[in-house]
Amino acid sequence: LAQLCVALWRCLFRWWDMQTITLKGNAYLMEGYSMVGPLEGKGPLKDYFDFCFADDTLKEKTFEKAERKLLKNIIKGAMQKAGTDIGQIDFLFGGDLLNQIVSSSYAARDLELPFVGLYSACATMAESLALGAIFVDNNLAKNVIAATCTHFSSAERQYRFPLELGNQRPPTAQWTITGGGASVITSKQSKIKIKAVTFGKVVDFGIADVNNMGAAMAPAAADTIEQHLINRNLKVGDFDFIATGDLGKLGSEILIDIMERKGFVMGKNYADCGCMMFDKTERVFMGGSGAGCSASILNSYILNKLKTGEFKRVLLVSTGALMSTTTSQQGDTIPGIAHAVEFEYCGNLPSNEPKKETKNV
Repeated sequence: LAQLCVALWRCLFRWWDMQTITLKGNAYLMEGYSMVGPLEGKGPLKDYFDFCFADDTLKEKTFEKAERKLLKNIIKGAMQKAGTDIGQIDFLFGGDLLNQIVSSSYAARDLELPFVGLYSACATMAESLALGAIFVDNNLAKNVIAATCTHFSSAERQYRFPLELGNQRPPTAQWTITGGGASVITSKQSKIKIKAVTFGKVVDFGIADVNNMGAAMAPAAADTIEQHLINRNLKVGDFDFIATGDLGKLGSEILIDIMERKGFVMGKNYADCGCMMFDKTERVFMGGSGAGCSASILNSYILNKLKTGEFKRVLLVSTGALMSTTTSQQGDTIPGIAHAVEFEYCGNLPSNEPKKETKNV
């Protein structure tokens, strides 16, 4: 009787809840492009990234200018792999972590694309993908780009301390990755369909430590995953791969524990992009973080597995901590957010194959 009541409640919840949007079937992920910095280029996924650069300044005078150059390059790389040009792109969706998302704004200025600037901290990639897919799915656009990136050095001095101070990092800290990714979403049929999206709710469990982002974001990730599974009438095992954005080692453990308490067992098909980015030889404490973390891994490792059909169904859940330097200094707790995008392999349909890039680690 209890199970029947739960089933009826879930059916009723799906009927009126609009948090999850199941798409009509018109939006496809055509191509993606990823770039990472020298430290990330030495990690376990180095062979999946399109380009690994050796100089994290990208020959620019400041790290902030290097970040906007990085974003422009991944957008151009995605268009090149997809066989499209600027004139065929209807909208650019994206954001970054710097004040007033300036990296994205300056990149959009130089590219002269209609720009929808977004901010969900490190969850911005999934938010960009979700909104871009909705536009394409409803015939509001034919081709859009979703893109975001981060740079370790620019993020450190904005949110924590300038590198020159040499501050000691606590064990719970994560390493903001230098890198990013861009995805071309199109109405043209390809191998990878975007099936559904779930926009997360802001969840705050009272974490105030800016060096413990994983713990702050994990409850939001759990809430979004639960809502997506319930609203789509799916189980954790229905997915070949579930990836969270950048919870790191501690945040992933917290997520697994929360999900078990909710009745969902996260199995071997679950991994966190922050844990995947680095191996044990790199001193990054709890792993990678940053908006570019899930963006670069989606457009490299995950995209590759979807293209080959090794992954038939994937759920990307990018996670973000919605704090600022001001709120942290004033002692506020850290609200978390997570957005989810569901991908499905459609079979061996015609699509543009990626052009091989020269690695430069």
